[in-house]
Amino acid sequence: MKITKVIATAAVCSGVAFSASAQAQELRLLTWGGYAPQPVIDLFEKETGIKVKVTLSNNEDMISKLRATRGAGFDLAQPSQDRVASAQQEFRIYKPVDMSKIDKSLYIQSMLKSTQDSTSVNGKTFGVPHVWGTSGLIVNTASGKSAYSFADLCSEDYKGKVSYRLKRPTLIAFAFDMGEDPFAAYDDPVKYEKILSKVEDRLVSCKGNVKAYWSGGDALINLLRSGEVTLAMGWDAGGWKLNKENKDINYVAPQSGALGWVDTFVLPAKGKNDEAAYQWINFVNRPEIAALITSSAGQFTASAGAAAFVEEGLSNSYKASFDQAALDNIKWYPPVPAGLETLEGKVLDRIKAAQ
Repeated sequence: MKITKVIATAAVCSGVAFSASAQAQELRLLTWGGYAPQPVIDLFEKETGIKVKVTLSNNEDMISKLRATRGAGFDLAQPSQDRVASAQQEFRIYKPVDMSKIDKSLYIQSMLKSTQDSTSVNGKTFGVPHVWGTSGLIVNTASGKSAYSFADLCSEDYKGKVSYRLKRPTLIAFAFDMGEDPFAAYDDPVKYEKILSKVEDRLVSCKGNVKAYWSGGDALINLLRSGEVTLAMGWDAGGWKLNKENKDINYVAPQSGALGWVDTFVLPAKGKNDEAAYQWINFVNRPEIAALITSSAGQFTASAGAAAFVEEGLSNSYKASFDQAALDNIKWYPPVPAGLETLEGKVLDRIKAAQ
């Protein structure tokens, strides 16, 4: 369905009723790039009278901002599901979600339940799902290889042509590729540290393969687009975007399994406009609206039925990257125990400093 038709349909779609007191209020949203595109904001503001103020961020920055203010400054935030329970236990920066105010019928039910389970603390739910996706490999397939692994990032075949982030997903990816199960070791710090040590040695030994460590999606896409990099660890959406331009470049699920993530909605502990937050959550999960977000972010959402409104090209790219075996092999991030990221940060610092 064309975007103009989607917008027209969404504009007349019935929504959750809002009170007169909500009018002229502001929703302060802390989110990722592409998750709150202007057409969606315009439709929401027109329907509710609530102004939306967007601050773009990432996982580390979201936690840092909310820690600094003890959960103040925003009404709604979107950390990944593995950053909710542990952050709440350690910093008390969120408030529980009132599930009676969530339109649960809009969701893919299995994803809603899984996210509720993974974001629960003391029997209370602190997050609901929104956008999901995976980290794997973006490759120039002109080489003719039929299968890829994270180990290829250290292969002589790609020397000087590799890029990845110096962030925890890279450590996790290499651990799985080396036959370890880092998620199973989350509750055993000694075992986890041994796994990280093996990964550290591996990444230090092949630093010569790295053209550049990327920090933003646009920078990675430009490296691949120019041909400076021919193999990278990145998100599926980046690979699908490049595939539209160059059919030789695409996202591939590695043999050890792509890493799966879900970006959630959470209520900051000292947010001032919960009513507007719940209205936004329900609004963006309507299938027609969710399709607009998929078109903007390049990622699929937890909205049931939204796939029917997603443009055909993106749908085809998704099917090319994931057969059923690859989907079944996705390694979904569990909640991160408190203190684990400090340990990982030290490893990443040593890798960066190594000569």
